[in-house]
Amino acid sequence: MDARLNFYGSPLAIKFAKHINSAGKAVSDSTLPAATQELVKIRASQINGCGFCTDMHTKDAAHAGETSVRLNLVAAWREARVFTEAERAALELTEQGTRIADAAGGVTDEAWADAAKHFDEEQLAALVSLIALINAYNRMNVIVQQPAGDYTPGQFG
Repeated sequence: MDARLNFYGSPLAIKFAKHINSAGKAVSDSTLPAATQELVKIRASQINGCGFCTDMHTKDAAHAGETSVRLNLVAAWREARVFTEAERAALELTEQGTRIADAAGGVTDEAWADAAKHFDEEQLAALVSLIALINAYNRMNVIVQQPAGDYTPGQFG
């Protein structure tokens, strides 16, 4: 399968990517735990059906030492005992933040309060920013049908 558009070869897209990647650097440099960041990116990408991002972030997480058990259970995190309470709160916020169109009320007060128990204000800002950012990346890749499977950890940085 080939992408519909060589999005990453377009001068406009490259300019756009520079800006969006800068936003991503602000999040990756935050105190939000790196493992949580990868779990959030993986779960949003699974929900959105973004093979490219799911491939990238599962490989990056594994390369950083994440276990195959945890990676294999991200989609079923509610039933899995391998995630911390903080990670579970982040995954719930990710799901609700990703599925905004599916829920009339958006993110529930309960999901927000649970996340706020585990993360300080700066970490919450990073978490919200990350959820928005990965959803943007997912949408770009799904729209152009960016192929998945060929990513090598560290390929883009």
